Amino acid sequence: MMVIAAKMVRGKKVEIVSLLILVIVMAATAATVTYDHRALVIDGKRKILISGSIHYPRSTPEMWPDLIQKSKDGGLDVIETYVFWNGHEPEKNKYNFEGRYDLVKFVKLAAKAGLYVHLRIGPYACAEWNYGGFPVWLHFVPGIKFRTDNEPFKAEMQRFTAKIVDLMKQEKLYASQGGPIILSQIENEYGNIDSAYGAAGKSYMKWSASMALSLDTGVPWNMCQQGDAPDPIINTCNGFYCDQFTPNSNNKPKMWTENWSGWFLGFGEPTPYRPVEDLAFAVARFFQRGGTFQNYYMYHGGTNFERTSGGPLISTSYDYDAPIDEYGLLRQPKWGHLRDLHKAIKLCEDALIATDPEITSLGSNLEAAVYKTSSGSCAAFLANIGTQSDATVTFNGKSYRLPAWSVSILPDCKNVAFNTAKINSATESTAFARQSLKPDGGSSAELGSQWSHIKEPIGISEADALVKPGLLEQINTTADKSDYLWYSLRMDIKGDETFLDEGSKAVLHIQSIGQVVYAFINGKLAGSGNDRTNISLDIPINLVNGKNTIDLLSVTVGLANYGAFFDIIGAGITGPVSLNSAKTGSSMDLSSHQWTYQVGLKGEDTGLGSGDSSEWVSNSPLPTNQPLVWYKTTFDAPSGSEPVAIDFTGTGKGIAWVNGQSIGRYWPTSIARTDGCVGSCNYRGTYRNDKCLKNCGKPSQTLYHVPRSWIKPSGNTLVLLEEMGGDPTKISFATKHTGSNLCLKVSESHPAPVDTWTSDSKFSNRTSPVLSLKCPVSTQVISSIRFASFGTPTGSCGSFSHGRCSSARSLSVVQKACVGSRSCKVEVSTRVFGEPCHGVVKSLAVEAVCA
Repeated sequence: MMVIAAKMVRGKKVEIVSLLILVIVMAATAATVTYDHRALVIDGKRKILISGSIHYPRSTPEMWPDLIQKSKDGGLDVIETYVFWNGHEPEKNKYNFEGRYDLVKFVKLAAKAGLYVHLRIGPYACAEWNYGGFPVWLHFVPGIKFRTDNEPFKAEMQRFTAKIVDLMKQEKLYASQGGPIILSQIENEYGNIDSAYGAAGKSYMKWSASMALSLDTGVPWNMCQQGDAPDPIINTCNGFYCDQFTPNSNNKPKMWTENWSGWFLGFGEPTPYRPVEDLAFAVARFFQRGGTFQNYYMYHGGTNFERTSGGPLISTSYDYDAPIDEYGLLRQPKWGHLRDLHKAIKLCEDALIATDPEITSLGSNLEAAVYKTSSGSCAAFLANIGTQSDATVTFNGKSYRLPAWSVSILPDCKNVAFNTAKINSATESTAFARQSLKPDGGSSAELGSQWSHIKEPIGISEADALVKPGLLEQINTTADKSDYLWYSLRMDIKGDETFLDEGSKAVLHIQSIGQVVYAFINGKLAGSGNDRTNISLDIPINLVNGKNTIDLLSVTVGLANYGAFFDIIGAGITGPVSLNSAKTGSSMDLSSHQWTYQVGLKGEDTGLGSGDSSEWVSNSPLPTNQPLVWYKTTFDAPSGSEPVAIDFTGTGKGIAWVNGQSIGRYWPTSIARTDGCVGSCNYRGTYRNDKCLKNCGKPSQTLYHVPRSWIKPSGNTLVLLEEMGGDPTKISFATKHTGSNLCLKVSESHPAPVDTWTSDSKFSNRTSPVLSLKCPVSTQVISSIRFASFGTPTGSCGSFSHGRCSSARSLSVVQKACVGSRSCKVEVSTRVFGEPCHGVVKSLAVEAVCA
């Protein structure tokens, strides 16, 4: 014990010394951050900045260093994040800056990696986050009206904003103090909805700007989507494209705070994705037309743990089709193609920061932008914004081929370093591998034999439950302390054939404004329904002569997070609720009756999510496919270090905990609509969030992330609250890994790899295009080549074919270059492969296997 204690003390000393060194370094490197019409200016030098959003509560502190390093390796200069008020102040004046909410640690890790930070304090976030990031207690402040010229709201907003600024100042995290924060945001997308608030909205916006400036951070402030942001606040753009955006002053730089890398997933919806060719096109167009700061929303999306997802009906996964996926793995080729784009843009930086672009037309839908300085620096962007046809253009006396919907980047105004439509980063598949969690190699079914359970009482279980006439709105009643609110009614029906006739059941009519309702009659589930905003149920029921109990369970799935007055959008059973006779057509209105209310479930109050209770029942058989049952089992950690997920197929809907940590809401029975999906999505043309969809007609989400740091080697506890009814023995665990296959297709018309450009040789003649492969795991080598063809190969990864011509040398050349090595490069040229067919642009397609 003494040895262990000594090691802990030494470890603590090392940590303290490291922090002191960081503080000293930061103090010595205090920076002045200003801006002009071309860029943010750091210590007198304009900067071209590539940024990416990572929301610290959507991952874990253990994941942060790897996520930040992968961001840096991908070419980012800045990490952007919202600040989540409801996570930091769940109760008024009771703050939380620990664990996933350790904002200071997150910012310092970015600094340690050598990255800047854009801190979007808001404090309204939107972000598909519960209540837009506002704490629900704010709703109950007397006289308050959100996001308008309202004194109670402004007082609370200023108090929290100042709290965050003061915390950052105390830790010396602003660039003016030597820290990484170079920019802060106040409010968020208010310009989208401020007209709904009238004159009070405009005065509130101006007050927000003035309040932020008064906090004296020493770095600029911005407002996104706020075209009339007052000086010196920088107004910035959000959207899929921002090349046409113009700041509201010629003294402000052109900045893009949210370039949506994909879109969020909703329960009951297909999975959206955004082709990387279009994303790269949008970025290149932005810098082509004068942009200087661009941020990916999201670069890593992460997971909506606990009850943090908003919406309503936003899924637990917040993957967002980001370059780094929900589990922290690289999404290829998106990450790699964007990394190459960033390198190409940085090759142009000297010219970009020095001048404004000269934009000229090269023909219909064809455009050139040139940045040329008196010192000789020159960079050009050639764009084909047409969606149908490739084009050949003449620029500076040379001919260039531009694919439709693409931009070519010429760092020397002569040679193409990058084209947004020509990917030179290999596709790496990812897959989930099921693993046994029992030391004896037991199956999933054997895992299920270890389950115990507790049945949640139907209806009111509290002695001091609330009794009120009429139907209460849910959020005002629960204050969002729980997803669940019971509405319970007892009624006597004696000798009334209207509702008791066996040949014609009574019908219970229920109107609710979302999102899920279960109806229990005399303790038995009679029916249920779900919808985003309007549930209308007509449920045939059996009543008995005498006393009857109607128990209605209303369930929220995240509170609204966006739009004017979103904070007063209600939830719950607002009525009418009526009893109708199918036989006579008569009706009994129950809405104004005396209802009994209970906030939350008994198991929530007793803390069953932790697994620590003496009430768990282990006897067989395990009750399955029944509503409102708590389940518990134990498991051992999967081997290895890959990210872990639980596949909830076989269950209905509920909330899950691992070792007392809520991994969020699960709902595998929420099925995506059947329309709107396409086999392959054409990246050419304007993207929208419903353009590229997959997974139609299938569960929106079956796999749920369990952070590795939440799992012990053995003796882990898994608890489920199954509200709908399912069989927990059917769930399985899986680890996510990068697949063994690498696929890439590179043509003779591809630019040479951007890595061949260096500062001292960037004006030299370019080499031939090169196909580059690298196994994603450091211990792997390329073990075999499944396919190789130089000529006119067709198809995609896993289904390549030779097409009408192929070099006989293709396989042998690639095998010799690649097999046995972790990485390899193959020149794509007839010099290497010979001439299989004249008069056509040839490509090299390769599928390799890593082992």
